Amino acid sequence: MATVRGLRHLLTCSRWRRGSGEAPQSRTLAAIVPGISQVDNNSDFLGKTPHRRHPGILQLPCIEVPPALAAAAQFLLLGSSMPNVEKQVQALTNYLWSRRLPVEPQELQRRAVHLEKKFLENPDLGQLEEKLREAVLRALRKTTYHWQELNYNESLSLVYMAARLDGGFAAVSRAFHEIQVRVPEFQPQTLMDFGSGTGSVTWAAHSAWGQSLREYLCVDSSAAMLVLAEKLLKGGSESGEPYVPGVFFRQFLPVSPKVQFDVVVSAFSLSELPSKADRTELVQTLWRKTNHFLVLVENGTKAGHCLLMDARDLVLKGKEKSPLDPRPGFVFAPNKKKQKDEKFSMVILARGSPEEANRWPRIIQPVLKRPRHVHCHLCCPDGHMQHAVITARQHGRDLYRCARVSSWGDLLPVITPSESELPLSPADDPPGS
Repeated sequence: MATVRGLRHLLTCSRWRRGSGEAPQSRTLAAIVPGISQVDNNSDFLGKTPHRRHPGILQLPCIEVPPALAAAAQFLLLGSSMPNVEKQVQALTNYLWSRRLPVEPQELQRRAVHLEKKFLENPDLGQLEEKLREAVLRALRKTTYHWQELNYNESLSLVYMAARLDGGFAAVSRAFHEIQVRVPEFQPQTLMDFGSGTGSVTWAAHSAWGQSLREYLCVDSSAAMLVLAEKLLKGGSESGEPYVPGVFFRQFLPVSPKVQFDVVVSAFSLSELPSKADRTELVQTLWRKTNHFLVLVENGTKAGHCLLMDARDLVLKGKEKSPLDPRPGFVFAPNKKKQKDEKFSMVILARGSPEEANRWPRIIQPVLKRPRHVHCHLCCPDGHMQHAVITARQHGRDLYRCARVSSWGDLLPVITPSESELPLSPADDPPGS
């Protein structure tokens, strides 16, 4: 579990906590997963480690916003003259969490045609083209979500910092923690943060890999945001010594296609783009600039999840291959975390071959603990879903105890069969069998 503390007044506390809801049990998947008989003991992964700390556990320990970052944010907020800051913070928070994706022009055209056909059935409108057009436009205004681009000037940047600094730091820290736990030997030297905002990615990366990172490139179209992020690095002033060395700020992405970074991050930025075409172009550009890991983070909403699934499919199924880096991509870490104050969705895409990563299945729903058995809903390495009912008698004490102490988002240390090896359910039996 992870708790973010540090900004006592205006920066809200973001706590990760175990969800109380239970996932519905599916009768069609309520059979024991075929092929699971014991834990993956190929490398004696447990050793003397207790089950509650098995290597599939990916929960964060309690962490805090770096004191230097918290102090700088407090200094800037106390020095501002904005009225009703608390109300502005709450209003922006509500707006960001209720935000949906902008309607694409093709969809808007389809709706207009549908409404026009509907209104043509009205004889009063059908004979007057001007009235028909007005009726269609009026109906579209009432039924279409009006997406607006946010202009982060100096005052709105401060409000955003108060509303989202700690939550953004927690979400990105969770993503970096996944890489650290699963690839402890990975020591990045360069990082690029697109849509860097307040710079929380830089602080989280420095906390994770400060001993190896030598260059951080922060890219944000808002000049006010870049100024604010630089002030936070310098303790709230414009002339102080930066807390994190090697940080550079730019309003535009590097033009050269040869420039790659060990880690590329886009946190809460895809939702700021006005169209799917813009998002597609950005994801392709970020992937070309990725040498090892591309980390995408969005709000834990339906819209945020859809953005990440589109980005994932674009990288995995995209036909465009960079001549400078032909290595394919694979999903390193899908994540749908349990209920918490800071809800987010993330996907980590990696260069190379999936065989290079740990291929244990991931728990994708709350673990249901019952007397002498445990229900685990798993996303297996080949992408298929399984519902494992694990017992000590049938699967061994080690796997049973590992399953009982695991949580949503953890990896279960088992080897699962591929989808082609699974037996057919009665509904899938071929005719005449």
